[in-house]
Amino acid sequence: MGLTAPSDPPASEQFILDRIGGPKGFVYSTIPVVVFVTANLFLPLIATTCTAVTVAVALTVFRLLGGERSTSAAGGLIGVAVAAGIVMFTGSAKNYFVVGIWACFAGFVLTFVSVLARWPVTGIIWSFLHGGKHRWRSNPAVLRAHTIATLAAAVVLGSRFVVQEWLYLANHTSALGLTRVAMGMPLSVLVILVVVWAFRRSRHHLIVEH
Repeated sequence: MGLTAPSDPPASEQFILDRIGGPKGFVYSTIPVVVFVTANLFLPLIATTCTAVTVAVALTVFRLLGGERSTSAAGGLIGVAVAAGIVMFTGSAKNYFVVGIWACFAGFVLTFVSVLARWPVTGIIWSFLHGGKHRWRSNPAVLRAHTIATLAAAVVLGSRFVVQEWLYLANHTSALGLTRVAMGMPLSVLVILVVVWAFRRSRHHLIVEH
């Protein structure tokens, strides 16, 4: 299917990449997780949580000073702050991951149901980015491409939920952190490659050919 990212992504693909912070955004998102899991091995829960939040704040400042979008830079900090608040409220380190786990479940339901309804999410996003001017669902090749891309997202989100929920119920906090990292950036990159391919197919069939 030629799932290779273009060297110069067109506007819609670049929009998606910008909103997730690009390749560096994946790396930045894993650092607070690694810090939290490592600190939890040696420090009391309060100190562990404060350490993770401090690192997240420092990363946000660093990213803002580096010229990144405030939404991309601050998004990670908000996520860490919410996770830290839940940990402090419940007194359980494993709850640092609970929001992410159920976000994966919600994402899985959304993407899978959209495929069943023949309104795949990636197609809706592509159409929105192009002003809703193209009848993308009427083109079999385009609809098929977005079905594949959305299913890829559903598989990744579903697998993350199943594995992490099992570790959560088994109280394996350190394994949860390692799994979050291992199933994070590598699988996200694969999904993005498929989505970029679907976006390029859409542009080819609905814009270039017309």
